[in-house]
Amino acid sequence: MTEFQSWNETHVSEALNLTLENATGVTFSGISTDSRSVSPGELFVALMGEDFDGHDFIASAAEKGAKGVVVSRLVNIKEGKIPVYHVEDTLEALGNLARYRRKKMDITVVAITGSSGKTGTKNLTQAAIEGCYQSHCTSGNQNNRIGVPLTLLSAPLDTEIVVLEMGTSEPGEIELLTEMSEPQIGVVTTVSESHTQKLKSFDGVMKEKLELFRGLSTNGIALVGGDPQVLSNKAREVIKDTLVIGIGSHTDVNYRPGQIEMKEDGCCVFPWHGEEVVLQVPGMHSVQNALMALAISDLLDVPASMATKGVSRVKAAKMRNEMMQVGGITLILDCYNANPQSVKSALDLLAATNPERPKIAFLGSMLELGENSKELHRNLLCQAVSLDLDLIVATGLFALESSIENIDKRTNSTRLVSTSDPQEAYRNIRGQIRGDEVLLLKGSRGVNLETLIPFFEADFGTKGTVTDGMKS
Repeated sequence: MTEFQSWNETHVSEALNLTLENATGVTFSGISTDSRSVSPGELFVALMGEDFDGHDFIASAAEKGAKGVVVSRLVNIKEGKIPVYHVEDTLEALGNLARYRRKKMDITVVAITGSSGKTGTKNLTQAAIEGCYQSHCTSGNQNNRIGVPLTLLSAPLDTEIVVLEMGTSEPGEIELLTEMSEPQIGVVTTVSESHTQKLKSFDGVMKEKLELFRGLSTNGIALVGGDPQVLSNKAREVIKDTLVIGIGSHTDVNYRPGQIEMKEDGCCVFPWHGEEVVLQVPGMHSVQNALMALAISDLLDVPASMATKGVSRVKAAKMRNEMMQVGGITLILDCYNANPQSVKSALDLLAATNPERPKIAFLGSMLELGENSKELHRNLLCQAVSLDLDLIVATGLFALESSIENIDKRTNSTRLVSTSDPQEAYRNIRGQIRGDEVLLLKGSRGVNLETLIPFFEADFGTKGTVTDGMKS
């Protein structure tokens, strides 16, 4: 619950460290950063980005009923018409508003970061606890310096627990988001070479992710995934009693599952605290995400029967191991993000799903990997060809590393097709597809591999349908 009912001029001025002059008694119903959807009574924050400037839409926001604006440059608005709060940086101001509201809220904040598994763990955690608590969580992938404050600012008054997803692409972001949200429970799902264009290296990613633990509130609880094991070692240098969640022998036995059974569709079943978990999200990495969510629910005193039913209801999010049936082909759509660890998990899922059927891996570039990009693409291609797959299609940056010299001279080159452009690659392999395969589409968001779906629909079946139990 929160003592904070609504924003007034004093609240805004205190949050932004401004002196309140000529108070008018105005109150604000909420905070908005989008002039297209601003509601009457809201305070509009004019954010600036590479391709937009919110200051250009001040008049539009006012016309739609905004009762105040936060700006970092002079704007053409009638003095005195509505309050104008001048700051140096409107993005920083948005964070300060969220920090101010967070301090007024009597809530528990669970913050989740990691190189992969953030969104899956967030969704599963929300499902595990929602039967016991009034909870509020990150919407979609709003996990950055805009999304995290907006999540805090939009929490309903009766909220008891906020589940935040935190992303980062450069040093310092996790520290800022942690200071803003003051979490009591911090989670690092895993660490791998992701966003190394700015984070530089695996060690750089590790340091950035563990900033979450350095900023935990007094008596905060830290949890990490069991893979890679170095993560738990490093985490315990920051917080000695960090809980390690997973299936390895080095993980906390209190949160380890019983025997895990993987069904033909790649989804797993396992016992936990005397209850059965029947996942609808495929892959062994989903077991890891579910275990983390269950551990969090246990720390929050959610009954095991309620938590396991919750996680068992969760279905795959759009383009995150989403399974779509097109004619006789099963497409595994994993096109939302890609780094070395998530690509490896996707390849393992492909190999394990419906073992008797032919398998094709269609790989698109992993972006923002910096100077190690070539080596990381090459290493993953080596892993792909080592699996029992019928065809590997290397596109984008994978295509540049796909020569036999780069992977393995013993590899049967007919299993590896290399074409830089994904649509051209599809046309090249069309004749090799029988129509009964399990086919993985895996690449970074910027690659847009999902644009290939209409090609499959045109050639192999009517409009694709999501497999029962596999879509949210």
